[in-house]
Amino acid sequence: MTQACIFLPVAACTQPDAELEVLLWQGGTGRRLPFARALEEVAPPWRLILPVEAVTCCAVRLPTQKGRWLRQALPFAVEELLAEEVESFHLGLGGALADGRNRVFAVRRTWLAGWMELTGKLGPAPSAIHVDADLLPEQGTQLLWLEQRWLLGGEGGARLGFAELDWPVLKDACVAPRSGHAPAARQVLDGVDEWHDEGDAYGWLATQKGSDLAQGEFTLKEERQRWSRWKPLLGLVGLWLLLQWGFNLVQAWQLQRQGDTYAAANETLYRELFPQDNKLVNLRAQFDQHLAEGSASGQGRLLTLLGQAAQALITEGAQVRVQQLDFSETRGDLALQVQAPGFDALERLRERLIGSGLSVQMGSASRDESGVSARLVIGG
Repeated sequence: MTQACIFLPVAACTQPDAELEVLLWQGGTGRRLPFARALEEVAPPWRLILPVEAVTCCAVRLPTQKGRWLRQALPFAVEELLAEEVESFHLGLGGALADGRNRVFAVRRTWLAGWMELTGKLGPAPSAIHVDADLLPEQGTQLLWLEQRWLLGGEGGARLGFAELDWPVLKDACVAPRSGHAPAARQVLDGVDEWHDEGDAYGWLATQKGSDLAQGEFTLKEERQRWSRWKPLLGLVGLWLLLQWGFNLVQAWQLQRQGDTYAAANETLYRELFPQDNKLVNLRAQFDQHLAEGSASGQGRLLTLLGQAAQALITEGAQVRVQQLDFSETRGDLALQVQAPGFDALERLRERLIGSGLSVQMGSASRDESGVSARLVIGG
């Protein structure tokens, strides 16, 4: 669907005026009405079309094509082509030409700022800012009869409005093919290769595309606020990430403390089982070494039972402590005198040992000030 357009006339080049008659093209028809009234009736998104007489168009070769440097390079590239100080102009970068140059549009900054300020006060902001002559197709030379003057555009660098008497001077500088768009009564220019009778010149222009001058400081408010509409969602995402990071940090701290507790319990158990080892470097490697040494000697049965019992004791943590152990090589069993804070801890230990495939006999348990003591006989 073609966007609505408000075409400013040549008379708009003097100063912003809310009562100036403009052309509103919308919904397939064009109407002339005051600018303020047009802003009341236009339906967003819409485009503001400037008269080419308010704009200077030139073609320059830029030293860079990187977006971050283009805005800085434009003033130096066009300052010698402008009759006034370059600081007084807003510069818009246009399309690239076949010879490697780029079109640059220069419009007086205060004039454009005045119209944009008036637009912001009276109605919705436009979605783009274009120049009427720059909307002509970019094939060869394009000529259009509009508002009692001719517009010139096309694939070349020129964008201008001229009177019919000026055509003989301009004709030789215009590349072929030359296409004209005008009613039959105005198809009088010499050297035009093909004529087209556009019944609605404004409607035809409204369907065309051109360079958008809403750049730099004149980037339209809707464009600048495109991301601002997402700020609440981005804020929620940021808050969620912060909470998730905090949760992960707390969880890591808790796991670290739990790991330290298990490590301390393992070390205590190891020292109880092997009191002759004064130095601990790698608990698992040293325990595996004791198992290997025990298997190589005649104590394989003992260490095998110790290894199986150790897993159950480590799982229970520091709640169950081994006070004494006795191994009967004749019977092949291991007797452990253990102490726990309660009967439930002893029962859990017994179930774990049975679950490991061991035969377990528990003697009578007795309670004292330190907890509950019992004798477990494993194997046999």
